[in-house]
Amino acid sequence: MSGFRNIVISSPCKLQYKGGYMVVRREDDTAKVHLSEISSVVLQTNQVFISAYLLSELAKAKVAFVVSDEKRDPIGQYLPLYGAHNTSKRIAEQLEWGEPIKKRVWQRIVRDKIKHQSDVLHARAREEQGETLKSIVAEVRSGDTTNREGHAARLYFSSLFGPSFSRDDDTPLNAALNYGYAILLSSVNREIAARGYLTQTGICHRNEFNQFNLSCDFMEPFRPLVDRIVFDNFDGEFSKETKLLLVDMLNQGIAYRGGTYRVGSVISLYVADCFKALDRKLSVDEIEPFEVV
Repeated sequence: MSGFRNIVISSPCKLQYKGGYMVVRREDDTAKVHLSEISSVVLQTNQVFISAYLLSELAKAKVAFVVSDEKRDPIGQYLPLYGAHNTSKRIAEQLEWGEPIKKRVWQRIVRDKIKHQSDVLHARAREEQGETLKSIVAEVRSGDTTNREGHAARLYFSSLFGPSFSRDDDTPLNAALNYGYAILLSSVNREIAARGYLTQTGICHRNEFNQFNLSCDFMEPFRPLVDRIVFDNFDGEFSKETKLLLVDMLNQGIAYRGGTYRVGSVISLYVADCFKALDRKLSVDEIEPFEVV
């Protein structure tokens, strides 16, 4: 069972491993957390010394370890090389996925994403635009050959953040969104690596310079979670409080399989369903849906 704590380190300290625990030593105190409880560790300061022993144990425990830059934005991640005992078999299966099944799974992912975008607009008093997006869901074809995803995104972002908003702008609002997306990407990376698959080989994203093409594929339906948090809490500046809310996003509860599950757990189960569909062990229509609002 994966851990449930998402640890944020924001002040100078030393991180070490001792007896199954990550030990955090600062000038005035010492704290420790058992590795079995940790889902991810995010460094929001460069003034941290970490032991190689701890890095090794974090990899064994499949804990995502995220490093931030001088602006405290995620810039890198440490992942285990071998997340499963049968990694070679999983990679061989991954390389054999055919185009038809990859297109069908991508169709499902895009439909889920647009449906969640519609739900966010409905919940934030953009009912008319939400209905428009809802109607687009059924238009998504295998492989999204007509790019309904891009069309929906343009309508969605202009409806949520205003007609002048652009994802290409260097603004605090985009910085907040990018931070949340990086947290999501880290969680999806962890799930893919833990199952022995390659993050580099995607089903739709195929950029030769992107180390996380498959992760970018699987994270798409979860992006509206970030959008919702940023919309509800952004006040013109990307504050420390908003960062902490985005890190804690993985612990929030959402509707799934008739109950309420942690976002981190839903990511794990959704990724597992996508792999089963790609390996033809599950129908694409049987991938379990989830809610974001």
